[in-house]
Amino acid sequence: MIKNLTPTEINEIILTKKNFRLIDVREEWEHKIARIDNSELMPLSNFNEYLPKLNPEEMIILYCHHGTRSFTVGSYLIRNGFKNVINMEGGIEAWSEIIDNKIPQY
Repeated sequence: MIKNLTPTEINEIILTKKNFRLIDVREEWEHKIARIDNSELMPLSNFNEYLPKLNPEEMIILYCHHGTRSFTVGSYLIRNGFKNVINMEGGIEAWSEIIDNKIPQY
């Protein structure tokens, strides 16, 4: 089952862990407006192209604008054998409100 964590909980992982991938599943135009540092862009619209680049054993943290698209991708990964998938509740909108208000909201 996919884990849903708050931006505060995700930030704690980012600050304390080294082995994870932070993946933005929004579209490129959205990523250009606002993004979390060191995140990788893998848009939902062509996510299957990126699937071979992911390891089912690694910790994968997903985010989008509000948390819906990342939940969809995370659920797909879980159904396909990925074991440690985390969805950020509220997406980058919540991240901007709670963690880093320098990130633009759109």
